Amino acid sequence: MSSFGAFRHRAYRLYFSGFLISLIGVWMQRVAQSWLVLELTDSAFWVGAVSAVAAAPMLLFTLYAGALADQLPKRPLVVTTQSIAAVAALLLAAVTLSASVALWHVVAAAIVMGTANAFGLPARQAFVTQMVGREDLTSAIALNSSAFNASRMIGPAIAGTVVATVGVGVCFLANGVSYLAIIVALLAIRVSELRDEARTTKTARQAIGEGLRYVLHTPHARLLVTNIAVFSIFTLPMLVLMPVVARDVLDGGAPEYGWLMSVVGAGAIVGALLLAAVGHRVHRGRLLGIATGGVGVAALVFALQTSLGPAMAVLGIFGFMMIIMTALTNTLLQTLAPDELRGRVISFYAFAFLGLSPVGALQVGIVAERFGPMIAIAIGGVAMAMSAGRTMLAPALRTTG
Repeated sequence: MSSFGAFRHRAYRLYFSGFLISLIGVWMQRVAQSWLVLELTDSAFWVGAVSAVAAAPMLLFTLYAGALADQLPKRPLVVTTQSIAAVAALLLAAVTLSASVALWHVVAAAIVMGTANAFGLPARQAFVTQMVGREDLTSAIALNSSAFNASRMIGPAIAGTVVATVGVGVCFLANGVSYLAIIVALLAIRVSELRDEARTTKTARQAIGEGLRYVLHTPHARLLVTNIAVFSIFTLPMLVLMPVVARDVLDGGAPEYGWLMSVVGAGAIVGALLLAAVGHRVHRGRLLGIATGGVGVAALVFALQTSLGPAMAVLGIFGFMMIIMTALTNTLLQTLAPDELRGRVISFYAFAFLGLSPVGALQVGIVAERFGPMIAIAIGGVAMAMSAGRTMLAPALRTTG
């Protein structure tokens, strides 16, 4: 198995290029959306609340979406959901550029795009296996993570400048247009380049129940999903508070906010590329425990920062550890799951990682409003450090290479 082996597959090369371009637009939208909400409301609570609303469809629909991904052809499902998200972004751009945007417009667009993502994510994740097979899956997931975090680095940096110069509406427009890249890439993939799909004939309720029993009764799956849930509820929401931290703690503005988000992506892309290159040579269970502990420590150290330079350095380490933890979790779940259950197993991962983020966004907004953003971030660091201890000691992962 070679480093970056997923790039041997033409289908994956097309997918990766379109995915990267689209994600740059998505991150521009996320940064612009949070900044716009802060301008409209001047409230840390509302910044967290809108992020919660955007993620709520993942909580509500992702398990059903996983069953759907195991029942239907995956590529058409992904194309459809990406198209719906593109339309929502363009409509939000129109009302923003016309200077008539209100908070409810942002909320409505967030709900539509969140719903499209909830139905598209399990299919998109499972579709990767169709392109590269099990043998290159670790490489593909790590490279997907590198694309996600390259965009996390590039998109916020562009968005910070764009917001400061021409306004948030241009970011929404750029995101709407960027979806064309992944849609065109998916349509350009030939059927002959894809592996056969394993589909279930069970009803949605039966399929979800089967996936739930697998996750609950399989020790490694149960531990992996629980660990990522702790991260989603307590630690990941620190990124929701970055516009508040940039303005109120570090005395900055939109450009500084963009830099903070970008440096998370810079650290993450280094971690993702390292994992793509050497992930097949290391003990993945042990590395997951180390990365989980690193995430918790980085969050705690960040909570002590009061100046921009050190804060950016710590966020870079946070991003590095975060992507190793999340990519390894995804890889272990997919490679160990039966083919016919993969979409549903990934939907439980998505439910824990993204579906529970509304809970995290709300709790971090409430705590930050009352006690300040750095206290909220410190609580997340403690929770992740405790979960790391449990992960490192778990027999199910110590024996999983």
